[in-house]
Amino acid sequence: MSRIRVPGECHPRLEEGFERIHREFKLPLEFPDNVLDEADWVAKVPFIPPLDRTDLPLVTIDPPGSMDLDQALLIEERLGGGYRVWYAIADVAAFVGPGGAVDSEARRRVETVYMPDGRVPLHPPVLSEGAASLLPGLVRPSALWCVDLDSDGAIVGTDVTRALVRSRERLDYGYVQAAVDTGTADGTPKLLAEVGRLRLAMERIRGGVTLPTPEQEVARRGDSYHVEFRAPLPAEAWNAQMSLLVGIAAARIMLDAEVGLLRVLPQAGPARTERVRRVAAALGVPWPDGAGYGEVVHTLDPKVPAQAAFLHESRSLLRGAGYVAFDGVPPADAEHAAVAAPYAHVTAPLRRLADRYATEVCLAVASGEDVPEWVRTALPSLPAIMEVGARRSRGVDRACVDLVEAFVLRDRVGQTFEAVVVDVAEGRPGGMVQLTDPAVIARCDGDGLPLGETVTVRLTRAEPSTREVRFATT
Repeated sequence: MSRIRVPGECHPRLEEGFERIHREFKLPLEFPDNVLDEADWVAKVPFIPPLDRTDLPLVTIDPPGSMDLDQALLIEERLGGGYRVWYAIADVAAFVGPGGAVDSEARRRVETVYMPDGRVPLHPPVLSEGAASLLPGLVRPSALWCVDLDSDGAIVGTDVTRALVRSRERLDYGYVQAAVDTGTADGTPKLLAEVGRLRLAMERIRGGVTLPTPEQEVARRGDSYHVEFRAPLPAEAWNAQMSLLVGIAAARIMLDAEVGLLRVLPQAGPARTERVRRVAAALGVPWPDGAGYGEVVHTLDPKVPAQAAFLHESRSLLRGAGYVAFDGVPPADAEHAAVAAPYAHVTAPLRRLADRYATEVCLAVASGEDVPEWVRTALPSLPAIMEVGARRSRGVDRACVDLVEAFVLRDRVGQTFEAVVVDVAEGRPGGMVQLTDPAVIARCDGDGLPLGETVTVRLTRAEPSTREVRFATT
């Protein structure tokens, strides 16, 4: 038994730092023998649904090398106009029974945790990367969603049922983007661009938010690690809209049935909103009267220093997401503010515990059956369980980035860099600055840091053992 690792070796100080993060966050690296034994057995004897839809030419779209494939997609044009989205989701419940060893271990792990030196999976790889994964050319049980859209991309019909499926091909975002950009895309990749753009437009109309901010991530080049800012491809946003589409459809089903598990995000309060408006005004970011936050940010360019600072500051409006379970009267505040609609997590059951339970609710309601008692019994405890897991994943992610930032800068203490001031603390000196090369966001000491402006800063500390990076104004 061993954790999954990226091939190759890294610097001993980085290796030591990753091991320290494993210990600090008490990550469950090894699966107990009884969990592995049960997983090996259930991988061979899953529940086989009677409906066979292996005729559907589904494809998966994921990062290169992914093996834990939760979703497979097919988009068709409907006669008379509009679209039909087939979305197959790995049926984890076809393998994992309530109360078993794999189930109990999944409730302990909560979600897959990704680290630069490997990942700590929710389920044993024999399931998550094998028998339950929607790998190309292999017949798999699934929760098969069928969502009909009109010509504007609005939902006009939804159904979900258990079915056998077979993905035809494993695509990645770069392939899809290149095919669309060169005009060679056909079938699902071509329609993904059409429907994805329609759904993004509808999101903006609803008041939803997709931040155009590059992601800070740890990347591996050969045997070394780096931090970099990666701008997501449009194809990633289109694909994300398909997941959001199914999550919105699932939330509608559960709200109508008055039982389920929603992912919610309250609207930011007046004080936070007013502060962000003041930041926009100070940075020269236009915020027209009557415009929502989503309308403001979707046109911004994070390469412009003032706009990068605003995007960083305004993230405070999107904090506070969580889960709410209900069995009876639905919650009064059922919306996810960034989605601008009720929303549920159902599309990543191989990697996130909550999705299996929410999917079971939708399958039962859609088939006219009672929600399984094991699901109803578990619902009240899931929000707290998921919060613990999400907090751990966020902490691990931040710790890994901090470690690699400190490592790549460890020999450059005393050097100066150009940086953008992306955050200042009210009533306190100093703030946060963002470097482009290397891609670092860190604390900066100094009085009167000009928010949204480019400054020259000196690196005063870069210590991998404490994961600390600090700058000072020159």
